[in-house]
Amino acid sequence: MRNPYEILKNVRMTEKATGLTEKHGKYVFVVAPDATKIEIKNAVETVFKKKVKSVNTINVLGKKKRERRADFGKKPDWKKAVVTLQEGESISFV
Repeated sequence: MRNPYEILKNVRMTEKATGLTEKHGKYVFVVAPDATKIEIKNAVETVFKKKVKSVNTINVLGKKKRERRADFGKKPDWKKAVVTLQEGESISFV
């Protein structure tokens, strides 16, 4: 079993993610690109000591960026996980 801190990279604190947290009890994490849903669930339960109801994952493609030269660069691809906790559970990040 992998270290849970290698699977969970950081928390996404955007307006959309905050809305999901307030309305539906869902939390958004940046995770390792090769992490599975089961590994993500076990990592959240281990790190935060909360019960996870479901995990949804999204592979996000990096944007193309134009440099000052004629060629294009690219931001790295990353993986996002939306974790739904059981009723009554919440995570405090502050």
